Amino acid sequence: MKDMSIDTIAASRAATVTALSPVARFSLRGRGDAVAALSAALGVELLARVGARAQAGARDVLCLGPDEWMIHAPEGDAAAIINACAGVAAPHALVEVSDRELSYAITGPQAAELLTLGCPRDPDSIAVGEGRRTVFDGATVILWRDGRDAFRMDVWRSFAPHVTHLLATGCRELALG
Repeated sequence: MKDMSIDTIAASRAATVTALSPVARFSLRGRGDAVAALSAALGVELLARVGARAQAGARDVLCLGPDEWMIHAPEGDAAAIINACAGVAAPHALVEVSDRELSYAITGPQAAELLTLGCPRDPDSIAVGEGRRTVFDGATVILWRDGRDAFRMDVWRSFAPHVTHLLATGCRELALG
């Protein structure tokens, strides 16, 4: 999914942390027959392997659990996603969480190392094109790996000041090494 940068939080030779433009975000839960029906309705396959991502156009879907997905889409697609899922008769839950989270791009030659400053999961264990729910210094985040040296982090708005402060501090510290 193509995200647009809106504000640079920190930049050094080690890494750059950038706030990204808002997107429509949905938490989707479903199982059994609902998965195929929801995939057809949304126009993107809901993959069953935790960490797997699927894309269709500007929609980006990450499997967070055996029956749970996070959907990112352009803000203008929110109503279409709601309407598509409303037409699915199989039991499921779709919750819009667009205002709950912010996203940051973490890029650069030491992007993965920067993330290890607050993340117990080894970012290098996440394959390019996949993602995981994890924590960053106690805050629950979703970490998407967009490239070899490119990550996207979704963080709850209430934790954003803390997380951005740590990322900015780490960015500066890594540049000193």
